[in-house]
This record gives sequence, structure tokens and C-alpha cells, in this order.
Amino acid sequence: MILGNMKYDFNGRKRKHRKPKGEVCVKYVPPKFQEYKPKSSYASERAAEIKRYQSVSLTPAKAGGDRRDSPRYTGDYVIGIATLHKSNAVPVTNKKYAAEISDMIS
Repeated sequence: MILGNMKYDFNGRKRKHRKPKGEVCVKYVPPKFQEYKPKSSYASERAAEIKRYQSVSLTPAKAGGDRRDSPRYTGDYVIGIATLHKSNAVPVTNKKYAAEISDMIS
């Protein structure tokens, strides 16, 4: 049973201080500060080798003069669009299908 201080044994005699065997850890001393000097990386060397092409300048004709119309249906196969259930849009191709869809809704 240990009572009191570790410098004294259980009989009250003072213990001898023993040096630890083997390698002793010393206080950590941080290395000196060195300023960061970036080296040329492989990526920057490869980027320097790549050919750079000039972009095309926008003339008034190319800026928006050749604008296409949005695609629209110009045929006569689909006669309309019906709503079958909630927001389910169904193309109607003839009057028979239009009548069937109207019967399903009511």
C-alpha cells in the first residue's frame, strides 16, 4: 500500500533515484521556419506546352442574327393534346381517341 510520497518506501526510507535505461526522450525543438518557395510543377510545364487558340470575335451577324425558330409540330397526324389523369398529357391522333379519353375522365 502506498501512502504519501513515491520518494519514500513503505518503511519510510528514502528511495534512490534511478536513471531510466535505454533511450531517453528529449524535449521537442521545432525546426526553423523556412519560407515556402513554389517549384515549377509538372502541370504548369504541360500547360505551357499547349497551343493557345484565339477565340472568334463576335460580329453582329454571329452575335444573334442567325437565330433559329423553336421547333414546332407542322404535321397533321396529331390533332391535339388531352389530359388523361392529373398532369399526364396524351397526344390525340383521331376523334375516336378523343372520345375515349373524354369518357374516361367523367
